[in-house]
Amino acid sequence: MKYSGIGGQAVIEGIMMRNGDRYSVAVRKPDGEIAVEVTERVPLTSRYKIASLPFIRGSFSFAESLIVGMKTLMFSASFYEDDEGEEPGRFEQWLEKTFGDKLDKLIMTVSLILSVIIAMVVFMWLPLAIAGVLKKFIVSDTLIALLEGLIRVMIFIIYIKLISRTEDIRRTFMYHGAEHKCINCIEHGMELNVDNVAVSSKEHKRCGTSFIVIVMIISILFFMVVRFDSPIYRLLSRIVLLPVIAGVSYEFLRIAGRSESKLVDILSRPGMWMQGLTTHEPDDSMIEVAIAAVNAIFDWRAYQKEEFPDGPDALGKELLIKAGARHKDKSDI
Repeated sequence: MKYSGIGGQAVIEGIMMRNGDRYSVAVRKPDGEIAVEVTERVPLTSRYKIASLPFIRGSFSFAESLIVGMKTLMFSASFYEDDEGEEPGRFEQWLEKTFGDKLDKLIMTVSLILSVIIAMVVFMWLPLAIAGVLKKFIVSDTLIALLEGLIRVMIFIIYIKLISRTEDIRRTFMYHGAEHKCINCIEHGMELNVDNVAVSSKEHKRCGTSFIVIVMIISILFFMVVRFDSPIYRLLSRIVLLPVIAGVSYEFLRIAGRSESKLVDILSRPGMWMQGLTTHEPDDSMIEVAIAAVNAIFDWRAYQKEEFPDGPDALGKELLIKAGARHKDKSDI
């Protein structure tokens, strides 16, 4: 598998794909058509020299993904807003009158801030609080730090399990799988079509889920060393060290996405396993949306001509056989 440089995320009934300074959003509209929007945005790591430095760029890249993610989510949601002719309430009318064209940006900013605060409480303060209770019965600080990390992982798993029970999130996870399958299809040298994408893997080493898992694992190692008796200092240390942990995690993810080393593959396993919760097998209509998003911002034919002059790699050739059988099965129906 060879690095292509493209990445993305699932949105509401669609997918965002990014390649360099351009990103596209493809959404399956209620009428069945696929809407595609392409936007140019220079990443923070390209705008500011300091933001591109190793171990610093991770935090800026994470912030960039949050900003772009919120924008693309709002774009996809615009096709599914409740439009039954109901008059907006007084509060909504006041917001529109007060903020006008800036309302969408305000909503995005407030949503982003609230999301960060909730994430800090659930995934940072809560594990620390539970570990603080356990500290009354356990003497070893090292064991407490390990338990805090494991509690954080368990909370994350429970959170994903709970939200995946809703239909909307389940479908979003299916689109997430379609996004990964498209990238894997391309990076194994296969032609980008529905059958080839369908037989490709729904797990990918550069996934945001893997990044979160790596952050949680590295945080365990950090907090085994950085210790404070005061609960307030312990919480502050988690907040202050978060950019450092994110930076280290990002650098590992960059290496993992470009490396075929057996050791890197082994170290990437926990993140790949967790993707079993955040990616589901998509249907063909979702794969079509993912392909539309890729085609809008990435010349995969030119990429494959350069990277795969002799055709697909070994795994790609195996997958092509499965794709051919799948196509035949569909034709026989």
